[in-house]
Amino acid sequence: MSALGILHRHAAAYGLLAMPLAFVALPMYVNVPHLYATQYAVPLSLLGIVLLLTRLIDALTDPFIGRFSDWLYAKSMHAVVVAALIFSVILAFSFAALFNPPAWGSSSAYAMWVAVCVTACHLCYSVLCIVHQAWVTRLGGTAAQQSRVLAWREGAGLWGVVLAAMLPLWLGWSLNALVLGVLLLLGVISWRFAWTHHSTISNSTAANSKADAQAHQVFGLFEPFQKKQFTKLLLIFVVNGIASAVPASLVLFFVEDQIRVSASHVPLFLGAYFLSGALSLPLWLMAIKRFDLPRAWLFGMVLAVLSFMGVSQLGAGDEWAYFAICVASGTALGADLVVPGAILNGLIDRWGQRGRAEGVYLGWWNLASKFNLALAAGLSLPLLSWWGYSPGTHDANGLQALSAAYGLFPCALKLLAALLLFLFWRTSAKADASNFSNASNRSLS
Repeated sequence: MSALGILHRHAAAYGLLAMPLAFVALPMYVNVPHLYATQYAVPLSLLGIVLLLTRLIDALTDPFIGRFSDWLYAKSMHAVVVAALIFSVILAFSFAALFNPPAWGSSSAYAMWVAVCVTACHLCYSVLCIVHQAWVTRLGGTAAQQSRVLAWREGAGLWGVVLAAMLPLWLGWSLNALVLGVLLLLGVISWRFAWTHHSTISNSTAANSKADAQAHQVFGLFEPFQKKQFTKLLLIFVVNGIASAVPASLVLFFVEDQIRVSASHVPLFLGAYFLSGALSLPLWLMAIKRFDLPRAWLFGMVLAVLSFMGVSQLGAGDEWAYFAICVASGTALGADLVVPGAILNGLIDRWGQRGRAEGVYLGWWNLASKFNLALAAGLSLPLLSWWGYSPGTHDANGLQALSAAYGLFPCALKLLAALLLFLFWRTSAKADASNFSNASNRSLS
């Protein structure tokens, strides 16, 4: 039985857990730096270092969490759901503590609180993400089938991001944490419903894993890097991810200081960006069918650059121009959400690691994703401070530095990622079969 046999309602039930996970991710990467810098007077340089260290620690644990995921699936599906429930509870409490700190007397104490709470949130988030991603990888199927299931998951994630952008303004952070806990519980229950209706897949992959328990022990953490295609794909994913993570880390500063709109308007821009990404997913699925995965991803990168290259020219009062940029760049986001994961899942299937060691691959994949975010916050914030920018400033030099970091630098990185995708994937296809499209399809069959 393949991914093609999944009904839409079962794919939606599987993807629902991505909503609260995205609900956690956006505030941690976007709101935490702004909150602690403006309300608790933590210096940007100190905050950037703390976030860099905590995210690097979190990222380095992901390959081990991937092995833990493989062990859970080899044990039983019951073990997977119990672990998901335990880590969901810890995640909800850590998130509530992060946005409701005690009254400390110094900025260093607040920085330490951030370090502890963010680390706890990250570790729980990582476990839930990897075990959730591993399930769809075990379904197998063609590139189009994998893309379809991933679209349900990423679409739910984008709706979670939209909620995360809007609800804090309406409910406050305490009620927001309560909503998170409820959504996590519903997400795990819904996921359990999905695999109950696909017990054939679950049982067969679990049996596979138990039969290959010895292979689990032999398969090393670094063995994915023996696959050249995985290394190339990971490099492209990292460069492209940094290009997206830098604006995510700076968006609140840019909107409030460069566009100069009130904080109440910020969720509207974020909502437009992520809602456009969610609505664009059917278009990218059609592009994948019409062309192939690498070319669809390349089109998305080009669209992102074309839509974002004028952002550095914006100034006070350019709300509508910025809103249009959010819609266009959000549309390009859809390709980033669906294509890379579908390529990775296809490669795992091709190499015979489905149901055996996909957790290790996903662990490195998530490490790369977090490495992007760690570099974005850990480098861009201190550099902005060094270049003369501080939150709330209207100094021309500071705003110029903010515009360059928010707009020009990501475009340059996105173009580099597009070039790497073109060179690495197309040249390898020519070497294998003198045909880019055929080689791509073979690698995902």
